[in-house]
This record gives sequence, structure tokens and C-alpha cells, in this order.
Amino acid sequence: MASRLRETGTLRERLARSLDERREPGAAELCDALERMLDGPAASGDTIHLERLQKGVYRLRVDGASGRTLVVKRHTPAIAHTDRLVVERWLPALGLGDRCPRLLGAAAQREGRWVWHVYEDLRGETLADHRERPRLEAAVDLIAQLHTRGDGHALLPEIRWYGRDHGARSLMSNLRDGIAALEALATMRTPARFAQAHRRLLERLHRLLEEAPRQVRLMDEAGGPDTLLHGDLWPKNVFVAVADDGPRARLVDWDHVGVGPASYDLSTFLYQSSPDERPWLLRRYRAAVERSGQRLAADRDLNLLFHTAETARGVSCVVWPAMAVLNDGAEWGRSGLVDIEDWFETLRPPLPDPLGGAA
Repeated sequence: MASRLRETGTLRERLARSLDERREPGAAELCDALERMLDGPAASGDTIHLERLQKGVYRLRVDGASGRTLVVKRHTPAIAHTDRLVVERWLPALGLGDRCPRLLGAAAQREGRWVWHVYEDLRGETLADHRERPRLEAAVDLIAQLHTRGDGHALLPEIRWYGRDHGARSLMSNLRDGIAALEALATMRTPARFAQAHRRLLERLHRLLEEAPRQVRLMDEAGGPDTLLHGDLWPKNVFVAVADDGPRARLVDWDHVGVGPASYDLSTFLYQSSPDERPWLLRRYRAAVERSGQRLAADRDLNLLFHTAETARGVSCVVWPAMAVLNDGAEWGRSGLVDIEDWFETLRPPLPDPLGGAA
């Protein structure tokens, strides 16, 4: 939802009012930083467009002398620090510093609970908007570059420390945490439909924990070395701009950046693609990886790895709704756990051939 602000007062005053209306913390500090970035107060007649893109993320356009378009995003301090490292240290070290939005400025809330980042507004459309084959190919090539250049890089320990672990240890920890939370819920009186879903979900997580050693062995044997991962490769996070020299992909929203096997990222990308697209997307990725001198496991093993990664993401979603029910009696927590169990029921490996023949 976009709002157009054409009122009296400086840019700072008008924008602060709009953010305050949305109950956004740190509005005053953000507005001070933006005013400095825009070379002082905008003219009182300028029009400000503020568009909410998602929770805590806005596109700001100032029409008039400044003529700027920016994206502002609210982070926790820890995520703000990690995202700054992505832009200023980790991607440049891989020669990919131009494949994410530039970080133009930052402003911390006075109490220190939130940090606003100000990014350039990418001039392109996401794969959620357009999925023509050349755009998809450019995205796959960039993902392959990210993974092959990050393979074994000296910065991986630092990335693992500040970012997330998307490997086998994370799967085991999330399974144990999810089981503990669901077992605690078993002592509470609950509606019948939720009780059935709760029981099935708890049984499922126990089965997954029993199967986990086999999955870990597969990750060790076929998953390849750890690398830098985006961590959230949904279509909305892949921008592709088409220029005279062809499409050029860039990745946004690095809040889940971390370390793990490349199959974790690729799994998300494939599951968020249509079944018809998945085989040739994997072929494209495999060709790009092999051009760099590296090799991937057979499709059969990759299919199992992709399914394991998607399962791990589902498991990681269990704890928060369970804790919301335990601590606050939140109804959304119960419905969320029912939805997760329903989702697990429909989850299948992403590739059409379960035996792993060449796609």
C-alpha cells in the first residue's frame, strides 16, 4: 500500500509523521539520516511516495529536486550487522559485490532495539514478476557463481559465526527443539483437531530424528563442501534487469545468509519453481558448476538432498508457533502447527524421477 504525502514541512517532518502512523520505531533517527543523504530538507512542495513492500520494508520516492528512489528496511541489530557484512565484506571478497543492492546509509533507534538500512532501489523486476527463460538462466548462473566461489573460502568461519548454519547440525538441533516444544504441549488441554495434528507432528519429528543419521551421511557423502548460502532464494528475492548486453541478476534480502551445502539454496529455488522448470534449471546449474571445475552428485542423490533441505526448513518452523502456544496461549500458534503438519503431508522430492535418472 502506497501513500502520497504532500504537506507543509520538511521531508523529515512529513516522513516522520507517516512512519509514526505505521507505528514504526526509530522513525526520527531514520528521517535524520535520510535528510542528510538527500542533501538537506526537500522543498516543501515535493511529493513523497511511501510504499509498504512488506513488514518493516518500504520504498520511498521523493519527486522534485532530489528525485531519489530508495528502499528502507528495519532490522534487529544482529541482522543489520550481518547484512552489512554481506554487502561490504563477504560478497566483494567473492567478486560479487555488485550482485546485491548498495547499502547507502544506516540509522539506529536511540534505544538500540532496531536499525534501519537504506538501500538503492534496484531497477529491475523479480522472478516473482517475470519468469522468462533468459531471466531464469541469469539467476541460475549467479547462484552457481555464489556457490562455487564460496566453496572453501577463508571467510566461511566468519560467515558461519555471524550468519546461520544451514547444515546437518542445524537439522538435528531443530528436530530436538521441535520435539521438546511439542512434548511440552502434550500436557495442555487442546481442541480435538489440534490434538490430532499435534500427535501426528510429534510422531513425524521422532521419525525424522531416527532417520537423521542417514540423512547426515548423505549430506557428508553427496552434499559437497560447505559454501556461502543466500538462505532464502524465493523468486521475490531475485531481481533480474534486462539490458542491451543481456539479463543481469542480483539477490536481495540476505537476512538468512549462512553456510552449508549448496543443495540447501538450490532446493529452495527448485521448490519455488514449477515442476516443468525444475529439470532444466538443475541442468543449467550443473553445467555452470562444472565449467568452474567442480562436480555435483548424481540427480538421484541431489533429489534426496533437496527433499531433506526442504524438510529441514519445515522442521525449523515448528518451534515458534509451539512456543507461542506454550507461553501465550496464542491461537495462531495452534493453527500454524496444523498448517505445518498439513504441509508435511504433501511434501515430495522436487524432481519428477524419484530414481534419479537424468532429467
